Amino acid sequence: MRPFDKPALSVDQQLELLKNRGLRITNDHKARCLLEVVTLFRLSPYMRPFQKTCPRHVFKPGTSLKDIVEVYRFDSSLRGLVMEAIERIEVAVRAAINNHLSPRLGSGWITDPKSFHSSYAHDELLRPLRQKLADEARKLERGLTRNQRSGLSEQAIRQHMDNRARDNYFRFYGATYDDPQLPPAWAMLEEMSLGTVSTLFRAIARSREKKAIASRFNLPFEVLESWLHTLTFVRNCCAHHSRLWNRELPVRPSLPKNWAIAKACHNQPQPSQRLYVVLTMLAYLTDLISPDTQWKARALTLLKDQDTPRLRSMGFPDGWAAQEQWA
Repeated sequence: MRPFDKPALSVDQQLELLKNRGLRITNDHKARCLLEVVTLFRLSPYMRPFQKTCPRHVFKPGTSLKDIVEVYRFDSSLRGLVMEAIERIEVAVRAAINNHLSPRLGSGWITDPKSFHSSYAHDELLRPLRQKLADEARKLERGLTRNQRSGLSEQAIRQHMDNRARDNYFRFYGATYDDPQLPPAWAMLEEMSLGTVSTLFRAIARSREKKAIASRFNLPFEVLESWLHTLTFVRNCCAHHSRLWNRELPVRPSLPKNWAIAKACHNQPQPSQRLYVVLTMLAYLTDLISPDTQWKARALTLLKDQDTPRLRSMGFPDGWAAQEQWA
C-alpha cells in the first residue's frame, strides 16, 4: 500500500502524456475535443490491449488514437444492443412470473412470506415498496397544497390531481385504496430492478412453480436463475456505461445440457467467461420472446465487422456463427 500521488492533468497535459507514451495522434485539435468529452481515465481500459506489459502504459509501435476510438465506439454500440435485448428479457420474465403465480396464489402473493424460502430477506423486499407508496402520497399532498394556493377552481384542482395520480400507479393506488396496504403483485413487479427480480425468482419456495415459469423460456429453472444473475451484472455495466466488450464475467452462467457451445482455441479466453456466452444467451432469448425481431441480425452485422483478435478477446470461438443459436 502507498499514498495516492497522481496529479490531476489538464486536457493538454493528458494529450502530451499520451504522446510521450508512444500513441500516434495525427490531429491535436480532434484529440483535444475527444478528451474534453471523454476523459483519459474513461479511455484507459480501452487502451490496455494496445499497450506493452513492460514498461507499463507504453503503447505498442504503430498504435494510433483512432485504433482506440474504434474500440470505444464499438463498445458503445455493443452496450446499446445488449441493453435493448436485456430490457425485452426483463419485461418478459416479469410477465412470466406474474402470469403464472398471480392466478395461482392471488394478487398479494409477493407480500406473503410463505411464497418464499425462509432464508429470503422478505422484509427487505417490501421495505422500498412501502417507502415508495409513502413518498408518492407525500408528493400528491404537496401537489394538492400548491393547487389550492394557486386559486384554481375545485373542478380544475380535482382534474389536475386525478391526472397526477394516474401518471403513477403507486400514487394512484395510495390515493384510491386503503386495503391491502401494498398494490397487487403485478404492479410491484414493475417497480423492481432486474437484480431484485433475479433474487425473488431464486427465492420462490416451490420448485414446481419455478419450473413452470422457466418453461416459458424452454429452460430448466436452475439455468434461468443463473442467467438472470449474469444478466443483472451485464445490465449494470451497460447502465453505468462501463467497458463491456472484453470483460471477464464474475458470474458465469449455467448452460442447458443440450447446448453445443464451441470450445475455445489455445491461449484464448474461455467462451463461458466472456461476453460471447452472454450474446449467445441473448440471441436465443430474443428469438424466443420476439420471433419477428431483427436483434440477432443487427448483432451479427456488428460482430462480423470486427477483426478476429477482437472477437477472440470476447471469447468467440471458431465457427460460432454456425451454432444453432446464431444460425
